[in-house]
Amino acid sequence: MADFQEYVILLLIWLVSMIVIRVILNKIRPTAHLPPSPPALPIIGHLHLLAPIPHQALHKLSTKYGPLIHIFLGSVPCVVASSPEMAKEFLKTRETSFCDRPKMFAVDYLTYGSADFSFAPYGPYWKFMKKICVSELLGGRILDQFLPVRHEEIRRFLHLMLKKANAGESVDVGRQLIRATNNIISRMTMSQRCSDSESEADEVRKLVQETAELTGKFNLSDFIWFCKNLDLQGFNRRLKEVRGKSDKMMERIIEEHQEARKIKKETGAGDSMKDLLDILLDISEDASSEMKPTRENIKAFILVGKSKPNPRCFTRIFVAGTDTSAITTEWALAELINHPDIMKKAREEIDSGIGKSRLVEESDIPKLPYLQAIVKETLRLHPTGPLIVRESTENCSINGYEIPARTLLFVNVWALGRDPNHWENPLEFWPERFMSEEGNGKSQLDVRGQHFHLLPFGSGRRGCPGTSLALQVVQTSLAAMIQCFEWKVNGEDGTVDMDEGPGLTLPRANPLICVPVARLNPFPSF
Repeated sequence: MADFQEYVILLLIWLVSMIVIRVILNKIRPTAHLPPSPPALPIIGHLHLLAPIPHQALHKLSTKYGPLIHIFLGSVPCVVASSPEMAKEFLKTRETSFCDRPKMFAVDYLTYGSADFSFAPYGPYWKFMKKICVSELLGGRILDQFLPVRHEEIRRFLHLMLKKANAGESVDVGRQLIRATNNIISRMTMSQRCSDSESEADEVRKLVQETAELTGKFNLSDFIWFCKNLDLQGFNRRLKEVRGKSDKMMERIIEEHQEARKIKKETGAGDSMKDLLDILLDISEDASSEMKPTRENIKAFILVGKSKPNPRCFTRIFVAGTDTSAITTEWALAELINHPDIMKKAREEIDSGIGKSRLVEESDIPKLPYLQAIVKETLRLHPTGPLIVRESTENCSINGYEIPARTLLFVNVWALGRDPNHWENPLEFWPERFMSEEGNGKSQLDVRGQHFHLLPFGSGRRGCPGTSLALQVVQTSLAAMIQCFEWKVNGEDGTVDMDEGPGLTLPRANPLICVPVARLNPFPSF
């Protein structure tokens, strides 16, 4: 006991000494002209101000201190941009100074030292992998090839909803949407469905959510220098479990693909449509390739997570492409349930433009401008990437302030969508704001990063390359859900709470539980 007390006393003396030294050094050395900053605490800086949900807390700070503020997360300097003007300065005017991602322990560990595409340092490898991702998975030609896959998985989802409707049972909408989008991406990347059983689907969903949580939470070891070798929040054990499952399953899937490729080569079988893993293996085996991805690069790019003996899927793209698409659709349906007049208008557009005898398809979406406006309005209020995070690679000047190199940048996308200077009634769910003045055409206001008060997919070089795929999945699945079903929720007033939960991809605090009621009789054939 006495030894413990001595250690505590020594620790306190050390902490006080470090605080005193830091104060003295700050007084001696010249201070750069930095943006406004709230009062900070010793050691932790402004970390205590970011609870419970960081993007909401940062928005609150910006309303008091201005659209550009300077904070310390522990010992790490950060700037926060919360207005379209400031976002444009960082993401367009000075984009080349802010193309890097910060190196965070959880992300770095799960991606084998940032060997993936999403979090790799800006440079030749990142450019090469982005080119592969866009040309071989997310380009228009490839998306067209996989159109039947998306149609089939949406129909499977609708078939499940019809079974629930016939039985009068409730359903966790978000859970089933994640299952459907997981299967779409799995078939595009590995030519296999993610899961056919409810238990396997749950395992994948849980791993997606755990990955998003671990990479989205603030880890003290990233921000407080003397905590770097400490695991105060218990992240290390969870990270090892997630990567252990992922690594084991990824190795097995790579071996299965290599064996199948060997058999094809020996038998001279014709080439079928290749998935992303086949393409990455082709590149890694091509001696003339300008850059050869290692096995770690491939595993990081296609990160598997499943504990069953016969794994099927789960890619790094899942967190960016399936979790986000499912969450956006879930938020949109929740808003429509709470706004029955908007739901009615969307349903009338679908009924008049598509009819009731067949299911809505992707090719019908251009004829549904109000539906597109609903999706845009959902992305404005509920962006699945509420914070764009970058890191400066050099000293630069922004709006008269000096921003040092290695400063973290947070662009608060969530706050941009609520900026009263750029949006009329910013807290109101009003899709009409995205309709053209003529009344029928689409608004020119795009969601692809050209307008800096609407950045749900980021902007510039490091903007999301999967925007087209995400919009196709969200718009088509939402249109089918509106066309085919009424959605009833429990409760006296029949409304849905709109509270946000913590996480990297802006999940709902509470699942959306509904009872689907089929509205088409006869129901269109699957």
